[in-house]
Amino acid sequence: MDRRSFLKTSALGGASAAAASTLAAPVYAQGKRTLTMVTTWPRGLAGVWDSVERFAANVGALTDGQLTVEPKAAGELVGGLEVFDAVTAGQADMYHGCEYYFTGQHPALAYFTTVPFGMTAPEMMVWYYSMGGMELHHKLGEIFGLKGFIAGQTGGQGGGWFRKEMKSPSDFQGLKFRMPGLGGETVSKLGASVQVLPGGEIYQALSSGALDGTEWIGPWSDEKLGLQEVCDYYYPAGFHEPGAALCVTTNLEVFEGLTPTQQKAIEIAAGECHQHNYALFVANNGPALQRLIQGGTQLKEFSDDIWTAFGTAAKEVLDGYMDDEIFAEIRTSYEAAMSATSGWMGRSDGKYTPQRDRVIAAQSE
Repeated sequence: MDRRSFLKTSALGGASAAAASTLAAPVYAQGKRTLTMVTTWPRGLAGVWDSVERFAANVGALTDGQLTVEPKAAGELVGGLEVFDAVTAGQADMYHGCEYYFTGQHPALAYFTTVPFGMTAPEMMVWYYSMGGMELHHKLGEIFGLKGFIAGQTGGQGGGWFRKEMKSPSDFQGLKFRMPGLGGETVSKLGASVQVLPGGEIYQALSSGALDGTEWIGPWSDEKLGLQEVCDYYYPAGFHEPGAALCVTTNLEVFEGLTPTQQKAIEIAAGECHQHNYALFVANNGPALQRLIQGGTQLKEFSDDIWTAFGTAAKEVLDGYMDDEIFAEIRTSYEAAMSATSGWMGRSDGKYTPQRDRVIAAQSE
């Protein structure tokens, strides 16, 4: 059976199972329970591990200790990029990571982290919480027996770290570059040799020469990872992750076996983590960027022709999946929400912020 037939069959099977479940009274596990959560992150990794710990603490507090989440760092139970399969197979109860690591399972998963030329963090929140994004996340997850919620937000991510200055699209030809998701497919179209590595393996790959460059998150996390020690050039603005969400995803059977209160606790804990994590990244990125500059990092911007090449390649990538029904549904919803939200925000925040900064700067002279 080919993958498309599998997905359609699984989707119908999931719908039938959901319909059948409405005919019987739900059975919930009683008493205290511990859920094993595997993650794509090394323990203590700046920003992302903060979200892991906060989510676990939130769930415990919201359930008065009746539900405990036990996090496992990458490699402690399964590898960082093996968490999706571990949870679908029931080897673990839930995972914390980025959905775009798993576009091999389905490309539409990328929309619940980020896609090239996609949403900023505020735009993502609008779509997810008030314009149907969460419902589509759950619809896609049912195909794989999963229930996911966004549970972290890095904000805009940097365009990447490079050993050499990137002056034209041709500089990506043959470049050994780390970038996951549909962004990785995009730079691959420019001739880059793209690798997907978990965060804990990036520094060593750069040090050994296995990579010529990488993107990670932003100044704070990148500084903690030590990327400034192995690359001289940093591009703060990137096309690939304008607002990247983290995610907590639970095995659907496990989720449905929880009490309604526990289910709601997972949802609320994830939502609170999302907003707190966004604030954490934004608060730390500015000071970290200044330290990087003072330490000798050279800040650069991609030229217009590179941006145009990114855009052309990104459209080819996204268009290539439009024959998949659920991908097309999610993309259509996502882009409609982005257009509607940007139409207002571009004319309000987008105009206000530069004028505010200009006026205040003039007053301080």
